[in-house]
Amino acid sequence: MLLINATEHFEKGKRQNRLRPEDIDKIIDTYQFRREEERYARRVPMTEIADNDYNLNISRYISTATPGEEIDLQAVHQQLATLEDQIAEATQRHNAFL
Repeated sequence: MLLINATEHFEKGKRQNRLRPEDIDKIIDTYQFRREEERYARRVPMTEIADNDYNLNISRYISTATPGEEIDLQAVHQQLATLEDQIAEATQRHNAFL
């Protein structure tokens, strides 16, 4: 079964959202040629649908989440250590004036 998640492909309207011609073309093209695209369309085997108790909620099969930015924890830790040293030094200078 081909599932298409076009929830991000529309034009926002005041009272009602609208599919633009290019959105319609993409949906038709994806369906007609059975194309898979990350975060948009996926062929899901019936066994997987059965395993999910025949739940056809599209977000269960096609995630629109984007991966978060990778954080270099070692670099962040080093920055925090440097800031702590600077704070301690500034505190000592401040206390010397008192």
